[in-house]
Amino acid sequence: MALVLGRLGRNVLTGSSRNYGHTKGVLYVSGANYSSGGEKSELKEIVGQRIADHAKKVKDFRTSHGSKVVGDVTVDMIYGGMRGIKALATETSYLDPDEGIRFRNYSIPECRQLLPKASGGEEPLPEGLFWLLLTGDVPTKAQVESVSKQWAAHADLPSHVVTLLNNFPSHLHPMSQFAAAITACNTESLFAKAYSDGVHKSKYWEYAFDDSMRLIAKLPTIAATIYRNLYKDGSSIGAIDPHKDWSANFVNMLGFKDEKFTELMRLYLTIHSDHEGGNVSAHTVHLVGSALSDPYLSFAAGMCGLAGPLHGLANQEVLVFITKMMKELGGDLSDEKIADFVHKTLKSGQVVPGYGHAVLRKTDPRYIAQREFCLKHMPDDPMFKLVSQIYKVVPPILLATGKIKNPWPNVDAHSGVILQYYGMKEMSFYTVLFGVSRALGVMASLVWDRGLGLPIERPKSLTSEGLMKLAAKS
Repeated sequence: MALVLGRLGRNVLTGSSRNYGHTKGVLYVSGANYSSGGEKSELKEIVGQRIADHAKKVKDFRTSHGSKVVGDVTVDMIYGGMRGIKALATETSYLDPDEGIRFRNYSIPECRQLLPKASGGEEPLPEGLFWLLLTGDVPTKAQVESVSKQWAAHADLPSHVVTLLNNFPSHLHPMSQFAAAITACNTESLFAKAYSDGVHKSKYWEYAFDDSMRLIAKLPTIAATIYRNLYKDGSSIGAIDPHKDWSANFVNMLGFKDEKFTELMRLYLTIHSDHEGGNVSAHTVHLVGSALSDPYLSFAAGMCGLAGPLHGLANQEVLVFITKMMKELGGDLSDEKIADFVHKTLKSGQVVPGYGHAVLRKTDPRYIAQREFCLKHMPDDPMFKLVSQIYKVVPPILLATGKIKNPWPNVDAHSGVILQYYGMKEMSFYTVLFGVSRALGVMASLVWDRGLGLPIERPKSLTSEGLMKLAAKS
């Protein structure tokens, strides 16, 4: 059985007649017959050529420089969360401490300018960024539209996943539901089937690609079902329009109609997609995938990491912080009162959420992109004005402590405020949106992991006693 996003008597994607079922406001059909894998596409052919060329380049590089030392590891790095240890190869993006993220060497402003946009839209389509992450090329509008159509064609869910989602208790966190549903989708894994059938390892990337395309296609359906079940009384998520882009269909399934919100979602899903390979969600997908777990299981594991308060939940904490500030200060939101509130927060042993970053040493370009969106579309919103004021007040205070390397705002300082403005006030759902976006980066990386034949990841660990002995010898 497969989920069909509509209430009509015909499959809205293929036009064929199907038998229906309906559970908790979600319509599904039985008998849908989609291709079982090995689809041909321009994107897949280009990725295959890029992988072959780059694999040879990497092989030659390892042959000539394989024993070269590229970094030193200190005891503080080992105990400090492996910060700064150069230990991963991630082809899709690089996070420069002073410049910010670059997707295949393109900055966020460059991506906003160069990537194709929807007709009448001004923000880049996430499909275009996915093409860029996989190939290194800025795609044409026609190439992006081909990805949109392919994702629309695979947006249906297996009936057992629909049943699973519709039977979760309402107190189960949206991220728990999200990760569980993704895990259950692995019944559809072409990678797992191919591996079981004994496919040659040189073909792993092709099945990882096929799984990734189908997984990304299904994520908005999963997310929208969770949103509707929890916050909209289980109402139907509606129909997928094969002529609309990924973000537009997602917004429609969520139940929002404002075109500016659709534009926001295009920007949001683009800029949250990738942040090189060392963050928790990206590293987890890479690590689990290195064991040749299929892309569904690998991505689900990454989402369990994203659910942590030190990673994807941070945007919730920013809103809680701002709301608490407004409540305590009442109508007096002067710079002096905000500074007093921040000092009080720091003295209590708490942090200022939305500020600082493990790698960045400047204002996060993702924050700037969202700020530009706000200045254009919601300049008079009180919450946005407060965020702007905090941006002016907080960095000097953090710098004065002498303990903080990066006093500047990160992406989380803005995102929740904008979502609130457009009517999505359910903070516990925000990390699910982050997860839908993050799939673009980590799945592109996973395809490349399998294309380059990277082995299972297994770093060497030591006991503290062993480290002490090594330190004594050096």
